[in-house]
Amino acid sequence: MSTDAILARLMTLHPRAIDLELGRIQRLLDTLGNPERRLPPVVHIAGTNGKGSLVAYTRAMAEAAGLRVHTYTSPHLVHFNERIRLAGTLIDNAELEAVLEECEQANDGQLITYFEITTAAAFLAFARHPADLLVLEVGLGGRYDTTNVVNNPVVTAVTPIGIDHTQFLGPTLRQIAREKSGILKHGVPAVIGRQRPEPAAVLVEDAQALDVPLFRMGHEWRMETRDSGFRYESDSLALDLPAPRLVGAHQIDNAATAVAVVERLRAAGLRIGDDAVRKGLATVEWPARLQPLVRGPLVDALPAGCELWLDGGHNEDCGLVLAEQSRAWAREPGALPLYLIFGMLTTKDAGGFLRPLARHATSAWAVPIPDHASYTPEEACRQADDVGLTCLPAPSVPDAVEDLLANVHPPFRVLICGSLYLAGTVLAKNG
Repeated sequence: MSTDAILARLMTLHPRAIDLELGRIQRLLDTLGNPERRLPPVVHIAGTNGKGSLVAYTRAMAEAAGLRVHTYTSPHLVHFNERIRLAGTLIDNAELEAVLEECEQANDGQLITYFEITTAAAFLAFARHPADLLVLEVGLGGRYDTTNVVNNPVVTAVTPIGIDHTQFLGPTLRQIAREKSGILKHGVPAVIGRQRPEPAAVLVEDAQALDVPLFRMGHEWRMETRDSGFRYESDSLALDLPAPRLVGAHQIDNAATAVAVVERLRAAGLRIGDDAVRKGLATVEWPARLQPLVRGPLVDALPAGCELWLDGGHNEDCGLVLAEQSRAWAREPGALPLYLIFGMLTTKDAGGFLRPLARHATSAWAVPIPDHASYTPEEACRQADDVGLTCLPAPSVPDAVEDLLANVHPPFRVLICGSLYLAGTVLAKNG
């Protein structure tokens, strides 16, 4: 039985609609003997943007110190195994199939969401492998997210909060922040990344109610960008650090937030030295986040001097981040004109994502996302036109590249963006 076949079978157990609650997952975990209570020390991460990057930085720094690190992230890009990393190594197919089938049998045909039953499988695997740390990313929200059955993390962290998943979390920043702050636990230190004033106020309110020691960017710790990287300072630590390997000004924020997490982990007794922090910044990997593609059929199709980039961001704040990087590219000597190839799920605000980018891109091609409920190329082009971005429809990314080559004189820069699911499709087919 292949992993894909088991996952397809588990999808048939999914309720008609997703209602955020913890009853189903807790029932299944109780049947499994509560593996969520037998985990290594947990860093629990919520937020709208930057969660996965914070997981990647924290893991890289801890592993550079010689620690064994589990991680849990979602969604995956190409293979489901990407979600579950056991002491530094992706879970293999045999073990993944075994824990999925064990959860299926324990669930005994009852309704349960795909994320709930696969998270239970991850907890089983984590509980059975020794490690020094588990870096656990929230799936959706926080308060009623499946991962929030972990009641005793050593540190929680909240990355920047923005508008996303409004159908589940509410339409306002305040409502969304209240859901994200649901991962805060009584007396457990919370590292807070850069926030807008409204979410920041909610986090302070909820932290005070739970006697949570806050460790906030701009308050208990600070970050200052330097030409060579950045400086991190708190009352007990000052470090001059190199720029992280991941591209974009926003990644300095994410990297500094990881240093703040490491500082709290040190206070909890984990040995992660300054050299490990530096090595982690230099070695971190996190695909489809402003990732330059350097090989594969799409790259081979482009003339010399052209660049191909991939990013999975899909909301307005991600559009702002990409616009900031576009401005940085435009300031480079011999700056290349920028063209977009994008596809987006129908649950996302395509106009909000594209609006910040419209002034920086020469034009765009819109594509569907295979096997997902995405805007048709024609629908996506209308949304692009509404924000002043010239757009043409294409049936696929390779077709968009082919059309671009037929109409644009090289060299140029291409950014494929709009969805992690589209990014996964590109990575799967591009080597």
